[in-house]
Amino acid sequence: MCLAVPGKVLSLHERDGTLMSVVDFGGVHKDVCLQYIPDAAVGDYVVVHVGFAIQRLDEDSALRTLAEFEHLGVLNEEFGDGFEIAAKQAGVDNPAAQPAREQPEATS
Repeated sequence: MCLAVPGKVLSLHERDGTLMSVVDFGGVHKDVCLQYIPDAAVGDYVVVHVGFAIQRLDEDSALRTLAEFEHLGVLNEEFGDGFEIAAKQAGVDNPAAQPAREQPEATS
């Protein structure tokens, strides 16, 4: 699933000529492109879709939406470990979580 998720702008920076931000999504911090909202400021709430801030949102609406997403488990689907989620849905162990097998040492 790919949602547009509200988050709070924590910092602004430029990367390769592109306006970027670190955005807080209820405790999960992600790099987000702000090119579509170049006048966004630290402390603003923005709606983010596939790594791009696409609109501003008032704080009350953002917090209510984040709380509802958390209640529904959507934030874990959106920001959780993709391998773990896929393995759980398939009813198998997460291969990424299992320790790697030791390879026998080569002798000459």
